[in-house]
Amino acid sequence: MLCGMIRKKKNTGTPVYVNVYDLMPINRYAYWFGFGFYHSGLQVYGVEYAFGGSDSSRPGIVKLEPKQFQGLPVRKSILIGRTEMNEEECRQFIKKLAKEYPGNSYNIIYRNCNHFTNDACRKMIKKSIPGWINRLARISKNHSFHHFFTDSYMM
Repeated sequence: MLCGMIRKKKNTGTPVYVNVYDLMPINRYAYWFGFGFYHSGLQVYGVEYAFGGSDSSRPGIVKLEPKQFQGLPVRKSILIGRTEMNEEECRQFIKKLAKEYPGNSYNIIYRNCNHFTNDACRKMIKKSIPGWINRLARISKNHSFHHFFTDSYMM
């Protein structure tokens, strides 16, 4: 009787996905140990938004075809939640957020594509991306090998 009284919440709103790409072939193995080198982007309303580095102080957010980032293989497309924003509100949200992500602020450890995707998800739907996506950057912040990444990989 009680079971009949419980109603499932309907899936309202527009789906928001996190598309995760393998940056290195070693991810085939590293993924199973909970780490790897990944790129991620936020997909909503049939568009993917991602953050990349440049020498410019202009926003480093790019708009692209979903699951088509520079020919990289897609590791996973994760339904992270749903937004009640309409398409125009979503575009305005991304446009506003892009001002916080100039291309020349990119840093592989401290401010990368995964940081942008997580920030956008937290602000848009109040959920974070799965921790494994940016685990290596978090680990690197607290260990001496972060110099390897920041000194040898400058964007």
